[in-house]
Amino acid sequence: MPEAEGSPTPALMDPEVWAGRIFDGEWITAGAGEYPVVEPASGAQLGVVGQASVGDVRRAAQRAAQAQREWAETPYSVRAQVLRRSAELWDEQPADVFDWYVRESGSTATKAGFDFHLAANACHGAAATAIQPYGQTLRSEEPRLSITRRVPVGVVSVIAPFNFPLILALRAVAPALALGNAVLLKPDPRTAVCAGVAIARIFEEAGLPAGLLHVLPGGADVGEAVVTDPDVSVVAFTGSTKAGRAVGPLAAKHLKRVSLELGGKNALIVMDDVDVDRAVASGAWGAFFHQGQICMAAGRILVHESIVGDYVERLAATADALTVGDPAWQQVDLGPIIDEHQRDNIHKIVTASVDAGARLAAGGSFADLFYRPTVLSDVAPGMPAYSDEIFGPVAAVTPFSTADEAVELAADTEYGLALGILSNDVMKAIELADRIPSGIVHINDQPTNDEAIEPFGGVGASGNGSRTGGADADIAAYTDTQWLTIRGSIPARQF
Repeated sequence: MPEAEGSPTPALMDPEVWAGRIFDGEWITAGAGEYPVVEPASGAQLGVVGQASVGDVRRAAQRAAQAQREWAETPYSVRAQVLRRSAELWDEQPADVFDWYVRESGSTATKAGFDFHLAANACHGAAATAIQPYGQTLRSEEPRLSITRRVPVGVVSVIAPFNFPLILALRAVAPALALGNAVLLKPDPRTAVCAGVAIARIFEEAGLPAGLLHVLPGGADVGEAVVTDPDVSVVAFTGSTKAGRAVGPLAAKHLKRVSLELGGKNALIVMDDVDVDRAVASGAWGAFFHQGQICMAAGRILVHESIVGDYVERLAATADALTVGDPAWQQVDLGPIIDEHQRDNIHKIVTASVDAGARLAAGGSFADLFYRPTVLSDVAPGMPAYSDEIFGPVAAVTPFSTADEAVELAADTEYGLALGILSNDVMKAIELADRIPSGIVHINDQPTNDEAIEPFGGVGASGNGSRTGGADADIAAYTDTQWLTIRGSIPARQF
């Protein structure tokens, strides 16, 4: 791992501080004991992390609700300073935090650096959000001043996944804190150190007052508790569509506002007028980056029939040339799949699609948790690789003959997260995009794009239309609108 110059505290990730504990402003004994932290690349145990109980959630929510009231009254400049300092710490990429991130999440150094960069940007953006105007002056028929104010919601629960665990947690944690709320963070148990403990330690170092951030690793019972707790007002969930379909009704039953950022089966449309080499590089990045474990991954590459043979041949050659291995000790292009369950699901989809008539042009094999980047051609509607979110390094290529057919294929999914269109005719590409439901569109780029300060979210089975990123989206997500009127004197009311 590269050494980060100027790390704020050499022992930032010292296990003596946090091992077997949870965070509620201080490191305390976990109610459900502890569990091992396993490195997916080697299977080695890296340490132990505390496992929260339902009782821990209740106590954390109560403490958060108490601490939040004082935090909401804290000047915006103080809140912004805490977020700016945390951004500086992520920018410095402390070596021990970086090492934990690579080893626990199975990320390459390139991917880890990208996530740290996004984490810093999320905190910088949140600091700016803290100083934004927070209301309007309204017209009124009455002789009074009528205004709206955006006020903190109180306690926000954030449930984050394993794949980009830093940014997918911090894009909710940072603005929620900046706007005067307290946060309960439930990281994925598989990345509870690098995106749970590390976040707590960074905010401790940045001077966040105790009681405002709580880190609660745990299972489904803890997930349910952070959604249903009576002191929680808003739930920000990022994860699979299957899990989102459980979280959404649960939150609604308890009258919680919920943001659901879910899965995708994203299309990359390759028109016949493109530079094929660049289009291949774009497709490879969209399908294989971070082992394809990305909700925005290019899950279906739709290529014009006139160039599809050449495209598949070059994409397969690219896949065969990529290196796969342990990113903690080697310079590799792809690291491990997060666990055996996910690896087996990837392989099941690949083999079932080949059995259904797809051609295996590259990959399709694995050793331990290392899955070779895979190219499937002749993927047709009805095949698992066409319809299912794979969450693995698999490029599923489907040919099309006309622009109308490309639109029909791209829209042939319940998902609507991200879309990429590659074409020299930019206006034509925009016309195609207008006909395909999607929360995010990239013209002349692949779907795997993210910036912490841009509105992010999907439609259909990819989410409930909520957005994260940018002042407008974040203020809408983590504050409530209050109507306030002011009169100079009490009116003489008469029945």
